[in-house]
Amino acid sequence: MDVEKVFHMNGGVGHTSYARNSSLQKEVSDMVKDITLEAIQELYLTTTPKSLGIADLGCSSGPNTLSIIKDIIEAVQGTSRKIFHPTPEFRVYLNDLPSNDFNSIFKALPDFSKGLSKERNDGSASIYIGGYPGSFYGRLFPNNSLHFVYSSCSLHWLSRVPPAIYEQGKSINKGSVHISESSPPGVSQAYLKQFQEDFTLFLKSRSEELTVGGRMVLILLGRRGPDLVDRGNSFFWELLSQSIAILVSKGEVEEEKLDSYDVHFYAPSRDEIEDEVRKEGSFELDRLEVLELDQRGDKDNESYGTSCARTVRAIQESMIAKHFGEKLLDSLFETYGRLIDEESAKGDINPISFGIVLRKL
Repeated sequence: MDVEKVFHMNGGVGHTSYARNSSLQKEVSDMVKDITLEAIQELYLTTTPKSLGIADLGCSSGPNTLSIIKDIIEAVQGTSRKIFHPTPEFRVYLNDLPSNDFNSIFKALPDFSKGLSKERNDGSASIYIGGYPGSFYGRLFPNNSLHFVYSSCSLHWLSRVPPAIYEQGKSINKGSVHISESSPPGVSQAYLKQFQEDFTLFLKSRSEELTVGGRMVLILLGRRGPDLVDRGNSFFWELLSQSIAILVSKGEVEEEKLDSYDVHFYAPSRDEIEDEVRKEGSFELDRLEVLELDQRGDKDNESYGTSCARTVRAIQESMIAKHFGEKLLDSLFETYGRLIDEESAKGDINPISFGIVLRKL
């Protein structure tokens, strides 16, 4: 399956849309908000550019997209006033894969601009925003055109399912959609290698686009240590595998469909991130914070499992529907939510994320 063509968050504002099911991502972003604003303020104070290039890579759609951009712009505006320096113009590049719902973002821009105009003393149009479709695993922008890069909940998605898990066109990871205790050793090695290739390419590409001293704030799902299977992020994929297996046992899904479905996801450890940053050599790792969300339902009194299932559906529906068909979606995610609730009743499921600040050397 061509990830770049198929993979996208659910668009629109419907019940299963990403816009209505991204509160967990918002919570993680808010946990890193102070770090993000500190990084952009430090950057501005040390460089004071007249034109500030900002990129949000993997911007998706919905309320989270423009919320962080507003915070960043207002932080720079406030800092410029404190030092009695003219506010720079802002060039904002919103990037995601071509199938992303950019139209929803564009429709929200007039209200976004009106809100920001109240913060500008002269009312001038100094903010220029554009959508830039394409994979961030490669070059997107001209040399030295960016000062600040932000990417939240995106870099754990690989550019592809690792090709090394296939033998003669068939996956060796039968019965699982990701790394599990039953996976052959070659599966985990293939996923790590794909992450290393992708993350190195990401760093190299951004190093050419960022000015010296430019900052990157990256938020991605991760692991606490070397164990690849635990009751963290990997456990959600194990429960998704079990959910599909239940549908197989009911005759609703062919077993071959389960055996041939693998997710393009990898949650790295702290050491794996630090190793790639060091080997690539273009950035200094200024901060790496471990973030942990509370295990609870959402504000609408949904169970934790139901909330998680809706979140995963908003993210994975495009890929699952392409592979399995749309008819099983409701049944699959109802089963998935139930399994999450059953397991969370036995003990906490503790996924973690990393908040990272990198400085261009």
